[in-house]
Amino acid sequence: MALGLAAVLPMSACTSEDEDNKGGKGGGRRAPGTLRILASSELSDMKPVLDAAREATGVTVEATWSGTLDAVEQVASGKADGAYEAIWLSSNDYLRLRPETAKKITSETPVMTSPVALGVRADVVRRLGWHPDQVTWARIHQAVADGKLTYGMTDPVRSNSGFSALISIASGLSGAQSALRDADVRKVTPKLKEFFAGQKLTSGSSGWLAQAYTRRGDVDALINYESVLLSLNRDHHTDLTVIRPQDGVVTADYPLTALASAPQDARDSVRALTEYLRSTEAQRTLTERTFRRPVVTSVRPAAPLSAAKRRELPFPGTRSVADGLLAAYENELRRPSRTVYVLDTSGSMEGDRLDRLKAALTQLAGADGAATGERFRDREEVTLMPFGSEVKAVRTHTVPEDDPGKALAAIRADAKALTADGETAIFSSLRAAYRHLAERASALGDDRFTSIVLMTDGENTAGDSADDFESFYRRLPGAQRTTPVFPILFGDSDRGELENIASLTGGRLFDATKGSLDQAFEEIRGYQ
Repeated sequence: MALGLAAVLPMSACTSEDEDNKGGKGGGRRAPGTLRILASSELSDMKPVLDAAREATGVTVEATWSGTLDAVEQVASGKADGAYEAIWLSSNDYLRLRPETAKKITSETPVMTSPVALGVRADVVRRLGWHPDQVTWARIHQAVADGKLTYGMTDPVRSNSGFSALISIASGLSGAQSALRDADVRKVTPKLKEFFAGQKLTSGSSGWLAQAYTRRGDVDALINYESVLLSLNRDHHTDLTVIRPQDGVVTADYPLTALASAPQDARDSVRALTEYLRSTEAQRTLTERTFRRPVVTSVRPAAPLSAAKRRELPFPGTRSVADGLLAAYENELRRPSRTVYVLDTSGSMEGDRLDRLKAALTQLAGADGAATGERFRDREEVTLMPFGSEVKAVRTHTVPEDDPGKALAAIRADAKALTADGETAIFSSLRAAYRHLAERASALGDDRFTSIVLMTDGENTAGDSADDFESFYRRLPGAQRTTPVFPILFGDSDRGELENIASLTGGRLFDATKGSLDQAFEEIRGYQ
């Protein structure tokens, strides 16, 4: 299955009563008056609306935030049955391509909409001489191909906003007059390669992408939902001109959907919640707070939302086209990655912890026939840097397009050979990782997405201090400081220490203490 492990894994649950609830992934008994919903993570901004819904309907929503495509897999596999009573995704389009899901849902009602859009810095719009209402995907492609426009976009293999953007771009550049076909994708591949050469930021989530964009300051634009771009202007004081390309976009419609496995009282709660969310009061609140478009025609969209009509592009009609487009993006179209895995193999990792690390790495280096998103990508450069009291080894592998099996087998062999001993030199090892990346970029002269993944089960006990590393990092050239560190909280590691590393470098902390280590590694894939 092309998307099973690809999508963003669920974050800790929260409810409309308690935003800090650590309820996990659903399951267990449903409390009276509650409705357990598997929801797209971007909908976490709907909490005030859900609070009001509880007051009006008596229905308390217990939401587990998830990547849209991962949620589809949970429904299709049956894992959602009994764990949730409803799903609330940005779109059910991909779900409808899965025949095994037809009997899993009983009702779906759109609640609001938001089209894919391009947000461009105002000074760049002026430099390009663009009139926002006249811009097409072809003009955007030309600006990128000429080296005049760079942008960020979420990973379409893990994020529905990225997936919708990929479909919009491919449809616009291919000139397809109906739903994309395999022939359209093959025809437009050269243009797509040129287009994605301009992508300078990638992310598994819209929230982190916005933070990375504001931190970097050297990226011209973002491709995301219109609502995300307008919220970025409001909340981060950016000056993005929001452009919906003239030749069409894909739009999210956020259908609240009851699961067939839900008992009747839960289906009644879904109906009551849906009616409230489509009420005039709720529609006004959600458009003003989130900049999504109301589906009730009597409610006026929030002021920043353009009233201009745009062509709605159809979703691919077959799963083979959708999965083929994702596979092409992953292994052929996007800029390749260069990642250093800084791996704690100190004495405290002996036993089960080391076994779990080996298993997680082995899963990422799956067989060359693994589905999209389930292994290291073609063209990806992977460096394993195990450390104890110091860096023990530096093993670099590049996964070739024509014969990935040998490189993947070598990574699995390196993972199997890891041993645990020594103290924990976190900051000295991070310094070595940054130096390694600089040396590789200088030697090869290429332009890749770069990142560092830090996995440790303890506090720093050897080598450089946190202050030493911060001084080193701040002295790095600007281009090298754009490489984020993604620490994984595991075992007895110090959350504060790892949060500081993520904050300093512009990364994000991933928590493997509440889930599995392999899930944390998989989730990070969307950011590499």
